[in-house]
Amino acid sequence: MTFTHLDSAGHARMVDVTEKQPTVRSATARGFVAVAPETVATLRDGAVPKGDVLAVARIAGIQGAKRCAELLPLAHVIGVHGATVDLAIEDGGVAIEATVRTADRTGVEMEALTAVTIAALSVVDMVKGIDRTARIENARIVAKTGGRSGSWAEPQAD
Repeated sequence: MTFTHLDSAGHARMVDVTEKQPTVRSATARGFVAVAPETVATLRDGAVPKGDVLAVARIAGIQGAKRCAELLPLAHVIGVHGATVDLAIEDGGVAIEATVRTADRTGVEMEALTAVTIAALSVVDMVKGIDRTARIENARIVAKTGGRSGSWAEPQAD
């Protein structure tokens, strides 16, 4: 078996994408921050002492997408040409969805996943003073388009 991120001596390497042609690509990731029922009520009332949790998390997620290559040592520096981070307060916590788009040589799956997880970390940071049980759950890629492997979407549960 050949591993793309290892050279012939078994050392880590960044895959060379120089010869690849830029194409339009996108990826969507989702995650969830589970919190206590009292915290959900506080979020819905807009009464979290640190301020507007969803606004701060949205900006943190977008910033995270743009800084992905600084966090993952073998990720390529690519142009993030579009990023949306949507958050919704649900009965069990905060649902997060991020979509990242580019016209580059490699995909944006890691950027979308970074956006979701950084937004989730921001939610936890904003509520940790009122809820020590807050936890990040089920962060994952749910769809991607473009590139050599084409489109993919998470199968829908029945």
